[in-house]
Amino acid sequence: MKTIIEPFRIKSVEPIRLTTRQQRQQLLADAHYNPFSLQADHVLIDLLTDSGTSAMSSRQWAGMMIGDESYAGGSSFLRFEQTVRELTGMTHILPTHQGRAAERILFRFLSAPGKVVISNTLFDTTRANAESSGAEGLDLLIPEGKQPAVHHPFKGNLDVTALSEVIRERGAEAIALVMLTITNNSGGGQPVSMENARQVSAMCRQHQIPFFIDACRFAENAMFIQQREPGYADKSPTQIAREMFRLADGATMSAKKDAFANIGGFLALNDDGLAQRCREELIITEGFPTYGGLAGRDLEAIATGLEEVLDADYLHYRLRSVAYLGEKLSAAGIPLVMPTGGHAVYLDARAFLAHIPVEQYPGQALVCALYETGGIRACEIGSVMFGKYDAAGQLIPAPLDLVRLAIPRRVYTQSHIDYVAEVIEEVYTNREALFGFEITHETPMLRHFTAQFKPVLLQESFAA
Repeated sequence: MKTIIEPFRIKSVEPIRLTTRQQRQQLLADAHYNPFSLQADHVLIDLLTDSGTSAMSSRQWAGMMIGDESYAGGSSFLRFEQTVRELTGMTHILPTHQGRAAERILFRFLSAPGKVVISNTLFDTTRANAESSGAEGLDLLIPEGKQPAVHHPFKGNLDVTALSEVIRERGAEAIALVMLTITNNSGGGQPVSMENARQVSAMCRQHQIPFFIDACRFAENAMFIQQREPGYADKSPTQIAREMFRLADGATMSAKKDAFANIGGFLALNDDGLAQRCREELIITEGFPTYGGLAGRDLEAIATGLEEVLDADYLHYRLRSVAYLGEKLSAAGIPLVMPTGGHAVYLDARAFLAHIPVEQYPGQALVCALYETGGIRACEIGSVMFGKYDAAGQLIPAPLDLVRLAIPRRVYTQSHIDYVAEVIEEVYTNREALFGFEITHETPMLRHFTAQFKPVLLQESFAA
């Protein structure tokens, strides 16, 4: 059948608010042209992130009702621990309130000034945690991953040749760790192959460099491997995920993605000594090791979500529904990262708005236009999020200027996605009328969350 159907029934609904274009113009101006500053009630279709925005299942909600809220040794933690341990094969499981907390604890002990943290591409909070420890974040993505229009089955792969060169030039002792992000969020939600993970693991073990997996979207990555990598067509997503985890020394995960949870995460480790130090830090910053900043009901929801997310029918629907949006946009001639990723469609803002200089943040112009035109909130992943300044204060642009349309899991139907496509097509038709932006306020780190902007040239569509 050609029609994509959701492998679930809707049991509860939440209303969304309609606004006029004139209202959205004013709301955008009041938010200083930063969608992060918009109130959620003023957003029609919210594609800002897939983190913590999933619809939980009836099993997850039922589990929350029996959550054990004991301070220490609760049964909900024991179920959570067993589920994560069976999945990852790792010995020590530390719950955290979300993924960035796991990263902060890990980098507290493995990272330091003068060290380098290597990845296929570090996402924003991961990079911030690495750099706040004094280390350098270094992305070693394969060349195909830096070219939005180029097709490659595993554009999220880490460049193993480049990794070897960095080890030779800097020495293994200078590398704090290698972290493979699956899927590669900053690079278009692109998957990493098992062969690439195997090569990275072997090189790290050869040079005694810790190898970690950022596992936020591990299940979507496993499904891509089943569909695209030779030798895996007959393996289940669970078998594939377990094989990949067992290549690593540890893993961090935000359970707000591929566990359908609204909050939570974990740090999984094999090294006894490192685990003990991390556990002590966990007590100081997150809470007792059997709750780690989470309620027992959250631990129940995560354990159930980690089981549900590996269902092959769900994953087939998930990847196909994202590809459906990408195919509609590609057929309309709209530039985007191809092939589509597992959790989002990424528009190529530089190609979409080729008349806007990169110094005027075409990605920010595009997210503002999507909201003004159709009430859609999306996320700039480009020179606002990852740009830096040189010694003269001039912008060093990010390698890519993308706009991410992150689709929350089990939330929107096909008609919502059709509407999103219509809005994007309208913006593309009228793209020459859009103007760039300049930053009027920013913070030293993670500026995209709170930055303020103004249009470089005011025009009627942005008039307050």
